[in-house]
Amino acid sequence: MKPLRNTRQAPRKDLTPLTLDTFNSLDTLQKLASFGEVIEASATGILLYFKREDFINKELRTNLNIDHLVGQSVYFTIHEMDLEISGTVARTKFLGKTGFHIAIDYSKDAPEYWRECLMDLLPSTQG
Repeated sequence: MKPLRNTRQAPRKDLTPLTLDTFNSLDTLQKLASFGEVIEASATGILLYFKREDFINKELRTNLNIDHLVGQSVYFTIHEMDLEISGTVARTKFLGKTGFHIAIDYSKDAPEYWRECLMDLLPSTQG
């Protein structure tokens, strides 16, 4: 039996939820959601949570599958930090009635030292 490998590029950090002011497409400059939360982060990616009603576009609100966002360039503003981050949608996950997770890879849009500093500044649930 082969040992399981950890394929993560960077360790994840569980966060005290942070809110998003904006979630927009960089490709079309369309506003995709009016609200969301940052729930987990690493030095290469950020996991966002959206309720269905947070989406502005009717197509996003009414579908169970939002995989067409994968590969799209997006940007969002973390309200508590007044910080804008851009990246690429890496994956989406339907969570049932509660909403969606959207994983953003921001490793190509920010230098490694900046991403490591961000991890130090983000508020952790571990205290």
